[in-house]
Amino acid sequence: MSLRNDIANNIVEVLQDIADPRPVLVTREPFDVEKLAITQFPAILIQSGSEERETETMGAGVRRGTISFQIRGFQRGTELDAKRNALIEAIEETLDSDRYRSKTSSQVQNSMITSIEVVERLAPLAEILIEFEVVYYFQRGSA
Repeated sequence: MSLRNDIANNIVEVLQDIADPRPVLVTREPFDVEKLAITQFPAILIQSGSEERETETMGAGVRRGTISFQIRGFQRGTELDAKRNALIEAIEETLDSDRYRSKTSSQVQNSMITSIEVVERLAPLAEILIEFEVVYYFQRGSA
């Protein structure tokens, strides 16, 4: 399996372990949020995004990649602003607890949330979009 895929799977695994608010659905597979049952919220969708790559050392073929992940969080019900903020904080604390994604690989140099956006939706739905970047090293031709 590729390191990119390992990192994405790690993000899913750690977000599934959030205690409060405990997400019911955490997946990499796109879904229609409007068709989810009330019991499937909060829901989180993780998708791999763009990646920048650069050569670190010429002879050894070590390259550095910075991959961007989009993490979409969905809440439903009342008091949506408070629920949105609680979900943002829980995701941020969970991802920051292991910035090196140590369960994934020793090749990850750093990971960080780079932006948080509130996506406007009509009540009773609320959505957030978190951009999460992971910087990692790999051998040329191996990732």
